[in-house]
Amino acid sequence: MTNWRRTVLMGDPSHFSVKGGANPHTRTWLGTRRSVDRSRAVEQWHRLRDALRDHGLRVVVLPADPGQPGLVYPANAGFLLPLDAEKPRFEKTFFLSNLIATRAGERAHYDRILRATGFRTAAVPEHLRFEGEADFFPAGAVHLLTHGHLEDQRFVAQLGMPPWKRVYGFRTDARVLSFLAPLVAPRPVLCVELVLEAHYHGDTALCAFGPQREHLLAWKPAIAAESWERLRESFGERLLELGDDDAARYAANSFSYTPSGQCRAARESFLFLPGGVSDALLAQLRERGVSPVTIDVSEFLKKGGGSVKCMIGDLGPVEGV
Repeated sequence: MTNWRRTVLMGDPSHFSVKGGANPHTRTWLGTRRSVDRSRAVEQWHRLRDALRDHGLRVVVLPADPGQPGLVYPANAGFLLPLDAEKPRFEKTFFLSNLIATRAGERAHYDRILRATGFRTAAVPEHLRFEGEADFFPAGAVHLLTHGHLEDQRFVAQLGMPPWKRVYGFRTDARVLSFLAPLVAPRPVLCVELVLEAHYHGDTALCAFGPQREHLLAWKPAIAAESWERLRESFGERLLELGDDDAARYAANSFSYTPSGQCRAARESFLFLPGGVSDALLAQLRERGVSPVTIDVSEFLKKGGGSVKCMIGDLGPVEGV
């Protein structure tokens, strides 16, 4: 009998720093890049890794590279298909992202590690900006594709102090739908437009959770009005709207995990969330039969703009580990 075990990818934090300053969390109000307390970050990273292991997941660690400090956020690396199927690794394909320029060098590292782990890899067309499962992920009966207006990141003049502001934009081109939709067909893709630069990836404003990912955490202000209506129509009572304080703590940037090998009706489901989320939210999760696990990864959010889910690349069930 094959032993299937949910496996995730995490990036060694030994060289975590702010290199490009490519989202609003990475810079001060003056526009200067923030400085990382690396010892604190390393401690928080280990606590997250240990919590995942304690709940039965296998963690594959991507070696650190001093030139690529963003490797701590492997949710941007790409996405795996089929994700949840219990199939041998050589029958699954990891589609590598086309990352923002300051992180483009990470791709070769992900390709090497994933191939060494036994997965096939493939490319998304190079002319399409796309940042992986951070913007393309299963939720209930659909796949969500999140996108926003792409910008050349830059400083522009403004009235006030300071006399400039940073333009960031978003990370995934809506045109990538034409490539992605056939990969998951006949499963439909629901497109969601993002509107707040501080929530520049879909997994910072949306999180599918539960044994079948049937529930959806969502923060309305980060979503375009038409997209929000589509989410409401699709998820109905299964949509759990976040409050502003929880959204600011990146409560949507959480990782859902349901152990395999249990009777479907009795499967216990977990949601790993950033520390500091409200007791009210935790109670709402428990009411839906989900056990919350909170981990403080604030150094990664406050300095790098990523929390629990950003730090985890989902490789699904893997055999023999």
